[in-house]
Amino acid sequence: MPFADEMIDRGTTVDLADALETAAPGIPAIRLREAAETLAPLSLRERVDVLREAMLLDLGGSFTELAAVVRTAIRVAPGFTGWMIWPVSTAVSDSAAADGSPSATDDALDLLTELTGLLTSEFALRILLRHDLDRTLAKALEWTASEDEHVRRLASEGTRPYLPWAVRVPGLAAEPGRTLPILDRLHGDPSEYVRRSVANHLNDLSRDHPELVVSTAAGWLGASGGGSGTTTGTTDKLVRHALRTLLKRGDPAALALLGYPDPGEALEVDGPHLDRDRVEKGGSIELRATVRNTGEEPVRLMIDYLIHHATAAGTQSSKAFKLTTLTLGPGQERAVRKSHSFRPITTRRYYSGPHAVTLQINGVVSGRQDFHLDVPAGG
Repeated sequence: MPFADEMIDRGTTVDLADALETAAPGIPAIRLREAAETLAPLSLRERVDVLREAMLLDLGGSFTELAAVVRTAIRVAPGFTGWMIWPVSTAVSDSAAADGSPSATDDALDLLTELTGLLTSEFALRILLRHDLDRTLAKALEWTASEDEHVRRLASEGTRPYLPWAVRVPGLAAEPGRTLPILDRLHGDPSEYVRRSVANHLNDLSRDHPELVVSTAAGWLGASGGGSGTTTGTTDKLVRHALRTLLKRGDPAALALLGYPDPGEALEVDGPHLDRDRVEKGGSIELRATVRNTGEEPVRLMIDYLIHHATAAGTQSSKAFKLTTLTLGPGQERAVRKSHSFRPITTRRYYSGPHAVTLQINGVVSGRQDFHLDVPAGG
């Protein structure tokens, strides 16, 4: 499988030039073909920017002329699809924003819906959100009624606060509730593709506005029916995915909403215990614990564990990992165990030094066991 940077390469660029020349035979894609030879050292985002600029220079003229060529390419150019569409859609949005007229913005938004089924227009939508937030959000709200699941997903995905690979939209950060009407219309969508986007959008919001997210999720869970095509099961799944960051943080309101309140004194915890107090990078440790319900009512438990990693600065940084969920009746106890590996991974750098493990049960941190991780010189 190619690396992300390779999704837009020389071949993709030449194919894009061919497609545009098919759509506009009298306009040679000179700068696009020149750009094809410059991509090797660039990241994916940089490649998109280079091709967008080359395309705008090649086609020149007004937004109306650019939009006409793109629409013709959609109809007549073989292979006008896939990763080449990213620079095309951003060129469309940039040209409309430069035009500045409401009519250009409206037409660009319509054109993004034509392109999004070829490759998502979510990144291009950010340009128009930054250009005219009110107009673009109003159009996105209309998209929630589209028969095309790609367009409905665009309404949710393109307006996410922390969309990966995308520029931020200051207006969305300043008014975090602005996108909730879109999510309210789509959380019961018949397409899992759309519902997953809604969950990711709500999870983005949870990073800065947990109370808003919990209250929104509570409303969805409490609604009867929830919308065409939905079931209680799909809503539950969406909400769990949307609350995943809050659950890892041990947010009490999110946990209580899903039926995991603070068990208080009704729970006895023995552990965590480790099978060793020293481990080498690449090795693993096993943690064990026993939990017992001393109360008179059943308790539902979400049990996670936190690894407190040593940092380069000599402090510790915590990361939560799932362990199990279970229900204990009065007087019942359960032993749990988990092997945790310190094999090398691309998303974490390990440092030699003191580490620790704690349990997190329904958001409440319990116990602590220290150990030492040995990392060879040079990592």
